[in-house]
Amino acid sequence: MAPMLDRRASLITDTKDYYTSNTNVPMGAVNARTLITIRWVAILGQLTAILIVAFALKFQLSLLICFGIISASILLNLLFQFFTSETRRLSEKWASASLGFDIIQTASLLYATGGMENPFVLLLIAPVTVSATILSLRATILLSIITLISAVLLIFFHLPLPWQNQGLELPKLYIYGIGTALIIAILFTTAYTWRVTNEARMMSDALAATQIALSREQQLSAVGGLAAAAAHQLGSPLSTIAVIASELGRDIPPNSDMYEDIKLLQSESDRCRDILASLSHSPRNADDNPFAEVPISVIAELAAMPHQQNDISVTIEKYPTLRDLDNQKDQALEPNVTRSPELLHGLSTLVQNAIQFARNTVEITISWDAANVAVEIDDDGPGFPLTLLDRLGEPYLSTRSREKDHMGLGIFISKTLLGRTHAQLFFKNRPDGGASVLVKWDRKTIEAENI
Repeated sequence: MAPMLDRRASLITDTKDYYTSNTNVPMGAVNARTLITIRWVAILGQLTAILIVAFALKFQLSLLICFGIISASILLNLLFQFFTSETRRLSEKWASASLGFDIIQTASLLYATGGMENPFVLLLIAPVTVSATILSLRATILLSIITLISAVLLIFFHLPLPWQNQGLELPKLYIYGIGTALIIAILFTTAYTWRVTNEARMMSDALAATQIALSREQQLSAVGGLAAAAAHQLGSPLSTIAVIASELGRDIPPNSDMYEDIKLLQSESDRCRDILASLSHSPRNADDNPFAEVPISVIAELAAMPHQQNDISVTIEKYPTLRDLDNQKDQALEPNVTRSPELLHGLSTLVQNAIQFARNTVEITISWDAANVAVEIDDDGPGFPLTLLDRLGEPYLSTRSREKDHMGLGIFISKTLLGRTHAQLFFKNRPDGGASVLVKWDRKTIEAENI
């Protein structure tokens, strides 16, 4: 038993073998007003640039072609503004078509003003960047292809930019370099923007799922409190009914027609009293009170209770780590913690995950010393994939590819909820096989009297 105690005692302070997770966090639809506003800004910029170049810098531009291309954009925006409510959310199909038009319109204007020789050629990146932030990957790839084709065509086909006095002719190699740089910029900017935006979407969805889980747990806690309160309030009138029924039973002779009814009334009142007593003392209802102070091992038992399976053995061990406690007998006692929905649901999700992956056993070990409290959850399953160990806790990260409906939110939800209790989470694979999750608190932050 001593080696076991020595190994468990190290859980409190030794976490070097664990991977840690920081515990401190309808695609495609877009508001019509957003696209309308973006296009008006683009139109204003295009008109300003054309007028300055043509009249201030005295370049001989094909103004008829330029204004015709800009007029098409103005007409489309007016149609959008008059026939589409600004509060309407466009479907991905219409949003993609709108941005596709912007790409073609910008490319057409660049064709009439020098192609790759025009320094404003970088504006081709704008529509596809907008797509990467609001549309799906499929739509973004389609618009990126349109943009790349436009960029390649502009390298070889465009009207010349009429420099004053024919003073500058850019080398073809330089034009090809600009085109190549633009293509690389389109690919990099689009991919980077979509990745960052997609992670933000997933984080937002995962946090929403976490809030739903917490709300459900809080509702269960509230129901438990109401049940206990109702049982307390109904106790007095029920006692009065029982007393009156008992007195009537003594006054009415056994051969009376009402005698059996009185006996039935007494038995039913006793049954009601038993039901109310169970409501008042049921662990599911009483311990669900978020302000109840219970030992940390009780929290572990409540967390494991809903997920017990006949073919999986779940054991719970608890003990103080003897180090540092010889002269602190009060700290050797098991710490009481505030039973909160965050704590219970966070541990419950970790236990559920362990049971789902375990082959035969799940071990839950609670340990504490003067400074820390720890809960370790071990299973004998396949363990964590090594490629995911340092990413555990990210939303929508799943190790169960065979389960199509699994969104990988379990560990993220646990991390977020337990983070509200100031916990640290550590993950590792056990040397003898299986996964191990260590949840660790500073004792002064988790112990009930300090909260």
